[in-house]
Amino acid sequence: MINRTLDFAKQHAPNSVRVAVRRAQLEAHNARMRLTVPVVARCEYDNIYHCTVHKTGSQWVKALFSDPTVYRHSGLLPYDPRFYKGQLNDIPPGRAALAVFRSYKRFQAISKSDNHRAFFVIRDPRDIVVSSYFSLRNSHAPMGDILQARKILQEQSMKEGLLYTINRLSERNLFKSLRSWAAAKPSEKFRLFRYEALTGERQLDEVDQLMRHCGIALPPSELTNLLDRYSFSRMRKEQENSGRISHYRKGKAGDWRNHFDDEIYEAFTAATGNLVEILGYPARDRATDA
Repeated sequence: MINRTLDFAKQHAPNSVRVAVRRAQLEAHNARMRLTVPVVARCEYDNIYHCTVHKTGSQWVKALFSDPTVYRHSGLLPYDPRFYKGQLNDIPPGRAALAVFRSYKRFQAISKSDNHRAFFVIRDPRDIVVSSYFSLRNSHAPMGDILQARKILQEQSMKEGLLYTINRLSERNLFKSLRSWAAAKPSEKFRLFRYEALTGERQLDEVDQLMRHCGIALPPSELTNLLDRYSFSRMRKEQENSGRISHYRKGKAGDWRNHFDDEIYEAFTAATGNLVEILGYPARDRATDA
């Protein structure tokens, strides 16, 4: 009953109340972990930073790093800066800062321990557009101006909606943020990971590499069970069974080809330039199913 009440507050209360509720939930979660989960191995790094843009599986990554299995093998507790007024300077040691939505330059400006690791999750920006469209139109929690955007999209054709979404993402510098990380000087402290690889056929190996980059070594059987618990299909089913619209749609690479026509692609190119090529994704005439 308490969880349902908190979940209702998260979805329907004013933003300030929702943030306070989610911060309380996070702190309660961390307190339970400290009391009930024995740590068998400590991460060698003070902090981990999960950097990304929207619609790159950020909630899924957050779920992985908030699981007791990861805590047991790292001693790292989840830290969501959105619930602490965006505070990222000198966060306490032993925290994994999850879903850091900042450009590379802004991330570099954060005051942090030298003993840290960071990773940035990229995704084909064309698929980000499509995923953003469906999220804004159907499933995203009603925060900020989401309801206004939803009303606009529900009154438009899908083509008009995709054009609106491209413009919205461009105005909010999502494409610029992707470009900044793609152009960042390589460093042992951070790595780029592809959403498509983390969720694809070689998921076990890719997520193992991500965890090891973060100083976390999970036994193969525990990693397999972890990924099974947070498979997109299972998370989508759990949300639907609880009566909510699922936030987890297809997640399939290349879905943009089902929705982009020439005019939409022209608008996308005007907004992003050569971003697709810089990120290493195939150009339109060479794109094949993943």
